[in-house]
Amino acid sequence: QVQLVESGGGLVQPGGSLRLSCTASESIFGIATMGWYRQPPEKPRESVATVTRGGVKSYADSVKDRFTLSRDIFRNTLYLQMNNLKPEDTAVYYCNAAWPGTNLEVWGQGTLVTVSS
Repeated sequence: QVQLVESGGGLVQPGGSLRLSCTASESIFGIATMGWYRQPPEKPRESVATVTRGGVKSYADSVKDRFTLSRDIFRNTLYLQMNNLKPEDTAVYYCNAAWPGTNLEVWGQGTLVTVSS
């Protein structure tokens, strides 16, 4: 089974930046939709940014113009560059891979991002 490993979370001040990484145990970018989701404290999980196997990206309105999704196909790694971070961005961030037309999906273990002064 494919495994996803996230890294890059931490504590940052408002206005700061972080880059999250999600490395897959095998090459799946051409067959799966990949994305980042987050779960703020005491709130449900929400979509942050996704990229289809064809490379089409979409972002939540709350992160547009601040977050950028990119992928390194040779390293099987998905990145989320987060700029101008706000306290409301505080959450556990999860990487996800989902196979279109199936119920199959895989989640990473999550990485905590805390935005606070």
